[in-house]
Amino acid sequence: MEHSQQKQNVAFSSVIASLFLTAMKLVVGIMTGSIGIISEAAHSALDFGAAALTLFAVRMSDKPADSKHHYGHAKVESVSALIETGLLVITSLWIIYAAAERLIAGTTKVEVTWYAIAIMVISIVVDFSRSRALMKVAKKTNSQALEADALHFSSDILSSAVVLVGLLFVSTGIAWADAVAGIAVALLVGKAAFSLGKKTIDVLIDAAPEGIAERIEEITMMVGGVISVDKIRVKPTGPQVFIEMAVCVNRTLSVEKVQAICSRIEQKVREEYPVGDITINSRPIALNSETIAERVHVIGLNHNLHAHNISTSLSGEKKHITFDVEIDQRLTIKQAHDTVTALENELHREFDGSLDICIHLDPLRYEERTTTALLAEEEDQVCALIISASKKIEKIDNVHDIQVRKNEQQKLIITLHCSFNDDALLEEVHSITSKLEGALYNSLTNAGRVIIHAEPLLA
Repeated sequence: MEHSQQKQNVAFSSVIASLFLTAMKLVVGIMTGSIGIISEAAHSALDFGAAALTLFAVRMSDKPADSKHHYGHAKVESVSALIETGLLVITSLWIIYAAAERLIAGTTKVEVTWYAIAIMVISIVVDFSRSRALMKVAKKTNSQALEADALHFSSDILSSAVVLVGLLFVSTGIAWADAVAGIAVALLVGKAAFSLGKKTIDVLIDAAPEGIAERIEEITMMVGGVISVDKIRVKPTGPQVFIEMAVCVNRTLSVEKVQAICSRIEQKVREEYPVGDITINSRPIALNSETIAERVHVIGLNHNLHAHNISTSLSGEKKHITFDVEIDQRLTIKQAHDTVTALENELHREFDGSLDICIHLDPLRYEERTTTALLAEEEDQVCALIISASKKIEKIDNVHDIQVRKNEQQKLIITLHCSFNDDALLEEVHSITSKLEGALYNSLTNAGRVIIHAEPLLA
């Protein structure tokens, strides 16, 4: 909101300044008969129209995006600048024509007066102050319309100086100097029009600012997890840029991890550029460093199946892969078999050469049952039995946090924690806890589920 008000204020002040200069130059030009001053009046009249157009453009460009203008209204400034370019070209051609006609006809009567000199000096002072004010706000807000207006006033400074020099030459008797000064002004205006037009057309045809795509790619590659940038597009719209890119990431990463990478890219890019919006597509790719277990796991996830206990053995050129997958317990055996068959077929396509696969099906439960607490006496008996069973198994220490509840079918739901030495291997710990689970299922005939959490002893 602050930038918007600054843009409108400086644009409005330029309208007033242009109107003031146009009126003064036109009156003095007619009174003196100077084609140079009249050309400057035409130039200032053009600036007045351009300044008014700029004021309208900056007001329109600050409107937010809506259902019809998804990228906002910022390009109104570019359209305004393009119209100003056309007006500059027309003005240049008219000035050259009028000056050439006067040179050919020899009608070069020019009256050099003090007020003619004064008006050109005043014009230079006003143009200098407006140009600085406009360019300062243009850089601060990245406004193309204000930059175009600043360019107009900058060219006015030089053209006014040329006319002033022409008047001085006329005062010494060189009458044709005024017409030559007019042509020089026209050429300066034409050059300004060419620079402004090229820049404006680049924006309107969505030409990416030079070097920005390369810099954004460099920033992206510095984010951890990005393997390569597959595509990048930058669309400038007024003071902002809109970015689309596709980045390649390891296909074994989780969705949350990939999202975190994309968020990090966006954060780093926004720190350096005024981004209106950024769209990042991620493309999972297979790395040569992937293990067989990682490849099986990621392909299982593609089928919404969780593969675990993955084991691989090699017999010559032939691979033997075994693993467990969790299948919805509500499926029939045929439905479950069809599901894993599709997984097997993709694994055969993934791995070249001979492949033997054996998959164990685990029922995946979606239970949300109500449980109730046991009577205190009954709970003490179950806890005592659990501790007794754990003491018969070596390497289990400190059984604690035992919780026993009963579901609707009067089956016991048991959870407990037990400790192991810090250097115990996980495979051995799993084997021991499985042994304890089996012992509890044998001792408690009404045990429905036993869950054991293993932890290091010092935890």
